[in-house]
Amino acid sequence: MGAIAGILLDSSVLLASDDDSNGNASLRPGAGYLLRRLHYSKIHTGIAYGLGLSAHKVELLESMARQYSFDCFILNATTVENTMNEIVQAWGDNGRSFLHVISNKNIDLFLNIQNRGWMIVILNVDSDIARDNSSMLYIDKLEELPLTICRLNRKASSNDIVTVGYVMKPSREEDFAKRGAFPLYPTQNGLIFMPLTFELTMSSQLQEVDIVLHKATDEIVSVEMSNSSEFINKVTYTRGMQELARFIEHQPNFCVIDPLNNIYPVLDRLKIQQILLGLETLKREGRCEVRPPNFLKVDNFNEPNLVQRLSEAKLSLPCIVKPQVACGVADAHSMAIVFGVENFEGLNVPLPAVVQEYVDHSSSLFKFYVLGEKVFYAVKKSTPNADILAKLSERNGPKPLHFDSLKSLPTGAENPHFGDGDFHKVNDQRLDVGLVTDAASWLRRMLNLTIFGFDVVIQERTGDHVIVDVNYLPSFKEVPDNDAIPAFWEAIKRKFELTETKQTTIASS
Repeated sequence: MGAIAGILLDSSVLLASDDDSNGNASLRPGAGYLLRRLHYSKIHTGIAYGLGLSAHKVELLESMARQYSFDCFILNATTVENTMNEIVQAWGDNGRSFLHVISNKNIDLFLNIQNRGWMIVILNVDSDIARDNSSMLYIDKLEELPLTICRLNRKASSNDIVTVGYVMKPSREEDFAKRGAFPLYPTQNGLIFMPLTFELTMSSQLQEVDIVLHKATDEIVSVEMSNSSEFINKVTYTRGMQELARFIEHQPNFCVIDPLNNIYPVLDRLKIQQILLGLETLKREGRCEVRPPNFLKVDNFNEPNLVQRLSEAKLSLPCIVKPQVACGVADAHSMAIVFGVENFEGLNVPLPAVVQEYVDHSSSLFKFYVLGEKVFYAVKKSTPNADILAKLSERNGPKPLHFDSLKSLPTGAENPHFGDGDFHKVNDQRLDVGLVTDAASWLRRMLNLTIFGFDVVIQERTGDHVIVDVNYLPSFKEVPDNDAIPAFWEAIKRKFELTETKQTTIASS
């Protein structure tokens, strides 16, 4: 059998047995999960229902088909022949396989379809129906279907196919999937992507994959910070992520992008600042400098010697104040720009915090993305220079400027030069791409991360390239798909090959 070319979902696997409390038709558990994943799979998908289905259920199914760009077919025992011909004509018949996913309610119907050479997947088989028909597949939950598709596509492909199991929050997964980053069929470099779900036991899914790609920061419940100079004491994950972490811990040779220990520095703004101090080794005569901003950790905004400590850290006002926890908790992006020492009193930024040098950078921020050996950058609007922000602060009191960096930045006026997230469209003569690429390579070695991003601003007065933020597994949405997605796949494959080579070397030594 060839790779899966089309999937026909029977209405009985999508619809709940009973209407909701208002008498409306509803989807069964797991149906929404399945429809979202099939939407971006680039596999032909259709929904089939019989003529006897109630009007409000038909309406729900057709609305789902429109939402996810699926086909709709009427399928009864007497119309199987015509409907199958209609599907093949719509989807094409190039020797690949078709799946029909059906519940045990339509046993007679699927026997007719099986005779047409289709593969049958049966959902929720009753205990009195034996699972001994090797020509059929059986699943207990709809969440199992993507795993089944990946398994079939891998079996139909060459032996060197590598399966990547990935886990991240739905909105982030959709951002990647709609760009074609997570296909259920092999990529040109031999990867198949399988969504991992916490609705199923993690161990059973991980037996099917060769690599785990995760955005563990999406699964953080809480982070406990130490008041000493020590790094993060404890990160608490969701139950599902804890199960994944235990598996990884007991499988030290398993390929993970990236190990949890490697991403912990990205959670801690203080730790990242301390690491970035090592950029001093990249200094070269006649080149501008790439560096971190000056910084200071603060445990109490009311400490009596704060002014002296700011001076010792080479910090002059204004400064930007950020929580030490960089991601994974609700207020990690709650920040403030302070213009006077009095602004620290009662400042609404979570403690411990990092006070950071505010760099005048003409509202231009360069977002760099590291995908394995490839480095890309995009240009985005940013906060204006300090004098413009100071005027905004004076109109408000004067008061510190509070903001959430994920939602909106304080601005003085719109930057007329470029849009939000242009990819290499701004001819900024000050940007030394080679210098920042060297810094990216240095960071990749220091952090031992496969896919990460960092933000650079260029100081007006000195031309210093200042790295103000580092993050793990960014969306790199500003980079065109034709550039980003192949580089993304290649970074993952390369990581797997390096892991395999390391294991072989250790085994032979």
